[in-house]
Amino acid sequence: MDKLKALEAFVGVVDTGGFTRASELLNTPKATISTLVQELETQLGVRLLHRTTRKVSVTADGAAYYERCRRILDDMREADESVSPRQGLPSGRLRVDVPTSMASFLMFTGLNDFLTRYPDISLEMGCSDRVVNMVSEGVDCVIRVGDVSDPTLVARRIGSMQFKTCAAKSYVAAHGVPTHPDELRAHRWVNYFLPGRGAATWDFAKDGERIELQPEGGLSVNDSNVYEDAVLAGLGIGQLPSFTFECACRAGELVAVLPDWTTDPLPVHVLFPSNRHLSTKVQAFVEWMAEFFEKTPGLRRV
Repeated sequence: MDKLKALEAFVGVVDTGGFTRASELLNTPKATISTLVQELETQLGVRLLHRTTRKVSVTADGAAYYERCRRILDDMREADESVSPRQGLPSGRLRVDVPTSMASFLMFTGLNDFLTRYPDISLEMGCSDRVVNMVSEGVDCVIRVGDVSDPTLVARRIGSMQFKTCAAKSYVAAHGVPTHPDELRAHRWVNYFLPGRGAATWDFAKDGERIELQPEGGLSVNDSNVYEDAVLAGLGIGQLPSFTFECACRAGELVAVLPDWTTDPLPVHVLFPSNRHLSTKVQAFVEWMAEFFEKTPGLRRV
């Protein structure tokens, strides 16, 4: 038995929650992963995992062993990076998850710079607005908009998401433009929601006056790219990230609504598990994202 490969297989199964995902993560046949873990259990004389037809879970002994194995593998990776011929340049597979609208924006504005700067990193970018289970899905870090309350994650604030209230020219031509937030109640809204949280509240501020409205009626979607499509299609008034609005405005597709009223920016964080070693490739991505946000209007921290 290759002890190092056995440790990697065991940690991979715990991290991803199953043999199939561990196989994909490690690019190793599922049967090999299973054999390595079984041989490891035999050598140790303890059961590390509970296995059923539907689920794999770690035993009490396995949980304690996992923490030590994780530290060993992290220390070995760090040692390799410190003496590599490329002097620790970031390399290998990097799996991140980014909100869909931000991912689309990155494709056209900045991602080429990252790929050019770090040619040895193989970037896998998941594009979603859902809450990702970083451990079970094998994700190194995620970019998320809004407050962070999960104590198992480390959050680094890298910027702010600013929003513009806007509508398609076709909607304005058919329904007119409100001159005060209260007049939105007479209009059709395009709302954004996440499962279990409902629709986001719309806020407005001007000259010390503050108004919060709960969207009612209209269309609600839970994907930021589809949200943008709905506003562009003239289905109602929406609040889009400022970088999205500016691009569509220059193209003559959207117009500002209530431009004298500002909305609260939301914090943007990069998140990673608190018990995971921050590898050079993750550090490189985090620093690059922070740099990109700082030089991009509408994303710079405020």
